Amino acid sequence: MLIQWYPGHMHKAGKEIKAILSEIDLIIEILDARIPFSSQNPMLARLRGDKPCIKVLNKSDLADPERTQQWQTYLEQEQGVKTLALTADQPERIRQLPALCHKMVNIKEGQLLHALIMGIPNVGKSTIINILAGRTIAKTGNEPAITKFLQRIDIGNGIILMDSPGMLWPNLDNKNSGYRLATTGAIKDTAIQHDDIAAFLAEFLLEHYPDELKTRFQLAQLPGREAELLELIGKQRGCLRAGGMVDNDRVAKIVISEFRAGTLGRMTMETPEMMVEELAELEIIRAEKAAKKLLKKQKRK
Repeated sequence: MLIQWYPGHMHKAGKEIKAILSEIDLIIEILDARIPFSSQNPMLARLRGDKPCIKVLNKSDLADPERTQQWQTYLEQEQGVKTLALTADQPERIRQLPALCHKMVNIKEGQLLHALIMGIPNVGKSTIINILAGRTIAKTGNEPAITKFLQRIDIGNGIILMDSPGMLWPNLDNKNSGYRLATTGAIKDTAIQHDDIAAFLAEFLLEHYPDELKTRFQLAQLPGREAELLELIGKQRGCLRAGGMVDNDRVAKIVISEFRAGTLGRMTMETPEMMVEELAELEIIRAEKAAKKLLKKQKRK
């Protein structure tokens, strides 16, 4: 299953951002600390050129702290950006962003610093903007796709924020990234199959966080397969239909919601090493697709 979700306003916002980039002094990209790779916009490196960039790993209170540190080191060394690991309940740390912006950009006295702030849906961008502005400017919520238009916001400190709608990219070639975005809530639940996403999540948890699974669901031993794990959890939580069969949709929603809330523990679904491997695999897949397309074109001729 290749997950695709790209509302029209995101396409429009992408065009608007390209049009105003010449006016932008600095870019702030809000990432989900649980999926730093999948939540970053792959077009940003090309679009921003040599403009300074701050990558904020938000929701770090839900992420694995060791992996967060790995990502900060990787992003700063490999992409030449500044990183901050934040969470919405750290308003004082968030209010340090304007000072960091001024430190990274030399602005003439009397001029305003224009910063573009961007991030995928439901990453917490609006909450950060409201804290920076000291008032409610951007709507917040747990549903993706609330901000629909490019907004200009004066947050004081000589900074104008250009707020873009939460954007996903048109084609999620890496299917694992699509699953991770769905797992963390960046893609609307109405656009996904919960049992499919839960199976992906359960497979990941069995491999990377087995101890947390045992503790949360009070399991002495873990099964070897994700389907068996979800069935065990379903029986334990009473997610049963007539005849004693496990209700797959109900148990799937429980596991996904507990991951999103951090009830299962602090977890990160990606490491830099994992992403290097996946990108290498993706290049092979793309090359194979290109070869098939070329062969098909030659046959038509």
